[in-house]
Amino acid sequence: MTIPSRRVRVLFDEATIARRNEELAGTILAANPENLLVVAVLKGSFMFAADLLRALHRVGLSPQVEFVHLSSYRTGTVSSGQVEILRDVQSEVRGRDVLLVDDILESGRTVVFAKDLLMARGAKRVLTAVLLEKPGKRAVTIEADFVGFTCPDVFVVGYGMDAAHAYRQLPFVGVVDYANADPDLFGGA
Repeated sequence: MTIPSRRVRVLFDEATIARRNEELAGTILAANPENLLVVAVLKGSFMFAADLLRALHRVGLSPQVEFVHLSSYRTGTVSSGQVEILRDVQSEVRGRDVLLVDDILESGRTVVFAKDLLMARGAKRVLTAVLLEKPGKRAVTIEADFVGFTCPDVFVVGYGMDAAHAYRQLPFVGVVDYANADPDLFGGA
């Protein structure tokens, strides 16, 4: 399916995100992580994770990097409530500090699922870093250790986040102009 271009309103621009990543790296350094393993939750966090990892390098941290692919959305815009492991972490986490990196903390189910999984595998400590959080949307009790931005209750795209696999490439976080969007992409929005 070819997705036509839609106007996307910028919510957090590229320069603002870059500055915030540098600030987050300093805050993570101050948490004194030991034998750090960064676990990025795919697919939505890939841009945030890459930029955050480079910022962590600039403050003197040298973490190993792993990926886990979890999904609670599949092709929809609303969480199904069930988290699936589509690709698991390959590295040993036992006895390590783990920084779990995700794009957005909304219902909290995905982050809680991943954090519990890593702790059950023996991680010494699992810290969480999210680019965006929507505090009013929690279905479970969790607070991220490191938060880029508080996000309004809108469906966001860009900077790795998508709508039916579109818009991931945008260097900013934005909101699609729903008035002119394809209703099949947004559940009839």
